[in-house]
Amino acid sequence: MTRPQELDLTTISPTRLWVPKHVMITRAAADLPHTAEILRRCERAGVDDIQFLPGNALTGLRGASERETYASAKNTLAVVVAPPSTLKPQPIPPSADWRIDLAKGCPAHCQYCYLAASLQGPPVTRVYANIDDVLDGIRTHAGKGSITSGTLERGDEGMTFEMSCYTDPLGIESVTGSLAAAISRVGAGEFGSDVQLRFTTKFDDVGELVTLDHGRRTRIRFSVNAAEVANRFEGGTARMPARLAALRAVATAGYRVGLTIAPIMPVPDWREQYGALLDDISEAVAGIDGLDLTAEIITHRFTPASKAVLLGWYPRTKLEMDEDARSQKRSKFGGIKYVYPKQTMTEMREWFTEELERRLPAARLLYWT
Repeated sequence: MTRPQELDLTTISPTRLWVPKHVMITRAAADLPHTAEILRRCERAGVDDIQFLPGNALTGLRGASERETYASAKNTLAVVVAPPSTLKPQPIPPSADWRIDLAKGCPAHCQYCYLAASLQGPPVTRVYANIDDVLDGIRTHAGKGSITSGTLERGDEGMTFEMSCYTDPLGIESVTGSLAAAISRVGAGEFGSDVQLRFTTKFDDVGELVTLDHGRRTRIRFSVNAAEVANRFEGGTARMPARLAALRAVATAGYRVGLTIAPIMPVPDWREQYGALLDDISEAVAGIDGLDLTAEIITHRFTPASKAVLLGWYPRTKLEMDEDARSQKRSKFGGIKYVYPKQTMTEMREWFTEELERRLPAARLLYWT
């Protein structure tokens, strides 16, 4: 088992554990083996409202108001079958060679949510019960990547598969078991030795993960931020000290680990706040044998569509989304993102590059965006 240092598993208990109030199981998913595991976990967690649907449509999700609909959806887990379009891995630069989706939707309440413009309808968390089909994308696409594979900077990571584009997989793991299944099968070499899974999380429920034989083929990245940003805008997630404790636990258990420092915001005294964060991280990973630590730094941005959705979800948010204070960035498909002005971006990038190297020399910066 890939767990080079001894861990006291009794000390690894989550500070933030999501338990849905409602579970809906579609007809197509009802008899799949992974659904039985999800049911077992939900029942163990004390979920009382488990409904088997007569068909595959999720109905009855809308409340009397948008806020009521949002609240109900965020408390609902739907067990569904991933459609064929979801099963085909897609390139996901700059993070990984390919994206595979264990689920879609997230139970957290981040007021800058990256999924805001990506989810259709109420933001229910949908977990895919046909996990064999989902993971088969690793088999069919291993050896075909070009984003990290074969590059001088990241070639040592092998063929990379991102699992957290549309969900926080650790946030729902206690009632799905999908992460454990993926990590164990990849760790056992089922898809070859040159494969690495990766995911980002704001949660700290790593007690089960540290017991798995992961083969050092999964990189667990923790989304971290300055205290002012995390405390104000990241509702329903583990607090920063808990995330850093979980980071230490999985790194001690031999996992490759990472930091997703995001979304960076130039809040008042941002240098002092982010400097304190880097110092806390440095302390959290001190003395760990074989530490493999990366960093990905992402600045805050939004689109007109995401802003509209977020203001519907969080009408009293204090999140700055002022188009006049931003610069426009167009995608290759003509879409518009609002990013910080060039001078602000330059100042933040120079500071983070220097301070990451000075305060946390163990971290390898993968990219800034």
